[in-house]
Amino acid sequence: MRNVGWLMSEDDGLADSYRLQISDSMQGEADSRLSEVLNPEEEERLSRLSLVTLVQSGDGDLVGAILARLGVVRAALSGHGGGIEVDFGEVVQRANGDDAVELQLNLSGACIACGAAPGTLQGIQADLLMDAEVQAIRFSSSLLDTFDELGRDFVLKHGGVTFV
Repeated sequence: MRNVGWLMSEDDGLADSYRLQISDSMQGEADSRLSEVLNPEEEERLSRLSLVTLVQSGDGDLVGAILARLGVVRAALSGHGGGIEVDFGEVVQRANGDDAVELQLNLSGACIACGAAPGTLQGIQADLLMDAEVQAIRFSSSLLDTFDELGRDFVLKHGGVTFV
């Protein structure tokens, strides 16, 4: 019985090792693809902009600043002809007094009705929630109309994202 536990631990370690290798490979591929189409200076400028200030001012750089904060999912968006639209943005005050934004996003272009859209939504949400200025990410319920019944049920049950 003790040997089985040892094997399971070894298997878990091997799975973690493969997971890290795949993650590194995906990040490398994403970086390579994005480097072909993005201007690094512009990306740096956009990533330094305050989302709070952009939402307050209604600045046209908001979508670019959001995209600049995305990781691997950005390569999928760019490479597959998709994009992000901001349907609504609001500045809210956190309990500690700091301002943050709550965003309602939508997908555009080829992302509409794509079978990978649930994963794309999760990736967008996860990346944006890592930003200190982001309080909440929600997605427009109109996206649900672009999925077939199976896709809609899946994203509602397992997507881990909120639709409004």
